Amino acid sequence: MHLSEAAEFAERQVAGVRDDPDGRLLSLRQLYDDAETRSWRLPFRRAATAFMQWQLNRGLLRPMTDPLPGSPWWRAVNEQLLRDGWEARALARGVGGAPSTVSVELCTRFIAEPTSANWYRAHNSSIVAGYLANRALARDESRTERFFMNLVLVRVLYAHALVSAPRLALGWLSPVAPVLGDPRLGMTGLFLSMSRILPDRYPLPDDVETYIDDEHGFGRFLDIGIIAPRVHQLYAWSATDLGQPELGALLSGDVPVYAWPAEDFAPWYPPPSRAARAVRQFVPPVRGAHRARW
Repeated sequence: MHLSEAAEFAERQVAGVRDDPDGRLLSLRQLYDDAETRSWRLPFRRAATAFMQWQLNRGLLRPMTDPLPGSPWWRAVNEQLLRDGWEARALARGVGGAPSTVSVELCTRFIAEPTSANWYRAHNSSIVAGYLANRALARDESRTERFFMNLVLVRVLYAHALVSAPRLALGWLSPVAPVLGDPRLGMTGLFLSMSRILPDRYPLPDDVETYIDDEHGFGRFLDIGIIAPRVHQLYAWSATDLGQPELGALLSGDVPVYAWPAEDFAPWYPPPSRAARAVRQFVPPVRGAHRARW
């Protein structure tokens, strides 16, 4: 397959930091540096780099030649995000070519119009593209790691819905949803709070239930009380909004099944706490609403 000049430029940028975890972080930060619009984009840069910093802390991005190698899967998904960003950046600067994928196209839209909704579309479309392209690598990870791959995906999709589909995300509380999900306000970390319970090491042993039992705070409340009742709507809406129709196949019924067997549903639906049951009644999902009204 012949790559455009912009895509070749992006490949070189990624290759230059492939075995340099700190260089990956610097590369991501550089994507948001622009003399004319830097002040607009710095808050988005903080959101984009926060989760990558957690990946660095866990050692996920270490070279495969390292005595303690990183994760082939996490490294590949991280590269997808960088590659899409650099291709879009090159196109915006007039380097030859057209967007090679829908995720690159959404990145170019964010560069042209840096809004919260456009940031989520660009970021999450690249993340989903990375997931879809690297399913074989995901299957080699531990059960615990695969559980959290799915949980990361669920939560980033939900954070996007808070901004772009507030009725889906919070029902009658939709007026507050865009503020809760705004990546510039530092709230997004709450939706990736698994970083508070997962140890800063890799790989993890196959004892996912231990980590689930440890999460009794906001994360459990969010997953069981709010997201679980609307997860099917969330995946269907996200697949359309991100231009990634294959995303729907990563859910079976109400069970996330990215490199995960549908019959292993117990970790996803532990007995809800009293608070989770209460919030399900207080903020039920909207049923039967047209997608355009989300």
